[in-house]
Amino acid sequence: MVQLYDDVSFRISKIVTHSYSTSFSIAVSFLDQEMRKAIYSIYGFVRFADEIVDTFHDFNKNDLLTEFEISYYKAYKDGISLNPVLHSFQITVKKYSIPDDLIQAFLKSMKVDLVKNGSYSKPEIDDYIYGSAEVVGLMCLCIFVKGDKIRYEELKHPAMKLGAAFQKVNFLRDLKNDIYDLDRSYFPDIKISTFGNEVKGKIISDIESDFSAAYKGIKELPQNAKLPVLIAYYYYLKLLKRIKYTPAEDLVKTRIRVPDFQKSLLLVKAFLKVSMRLI
Repeated sequence: MVQLYDDVSFRISKIVTHSYSTSFSIAVSFLDQEMRKAIYSIYGFVRFADEIVDTFHDFNKNDLLTEFEISYYKAYKDGISLNPVLHSFQITVKKYSIPDDLIQAFLKSMKVDLVKNGSYSKPEIDDYIYGSAEVVGLMCLCIFVKGDKIRYEELKHPAMKLGAAFQKVNFLRDLKNDIYDLDRSYFPDIKISTFGNEVKGKIISDIESDFSAAYKGIKELPQNAKLPVLIAYYYYLKLLKRIKYTPAEDLVKTRIRVPDFQKSLLLVKAFLKVSMRLI
């Protein structure tokens, strides 16, 4: 009967993923069943931690995040948790040998969000991006290579670049919410008063460089993992393009998104490219 609880836990992580990110869910749906389950469990874990620091404003966030961390490590030690998201995640961590330093780096960045207001310095933001995004990409890479440590090391750098690119695009997309609602600026020394098209252009150039490095890694992924990663890659690249052609003064007033019909076209583009083995 433990297997039934395991299955229920993974289904709940799937529900969390579908509820919070339709686009990500669509991409993940192209993985095989075992990989899907594992990626859903990673998403559930990182999403719940992120919700604590970004959403639960009427509650004691420090206590909630501390409890979340303690509960995860207890689940890992005991092999079970009555929190289905933590239960499914600890199964995935063990099955695919996800290094604990990745989990610790992620939790460290979440804790930074609880205490940090205002702007980040360059070293601070590099460390934050590593913990909040690059390590999530590395967790997923553990799934894609099925624990193969040699392949993991070969693809580690581009996986980190892809995670960094995604996160930086998110920063640009969410400027309005981060600055006005959360009092954060994830770009060093950037203020609303100094954020113009020239500054935005430099940031975008940096992100485009990350995308270029990441694409080389996507080409080397196992064939059964390429499609969902390429879908996500195309989606974020399109989002970056829309941000690029949005004036800086408008970017801090609205949240840019990719229309659903364009998402569908990107999905078809990725499907054809992978099915025809053009990547």
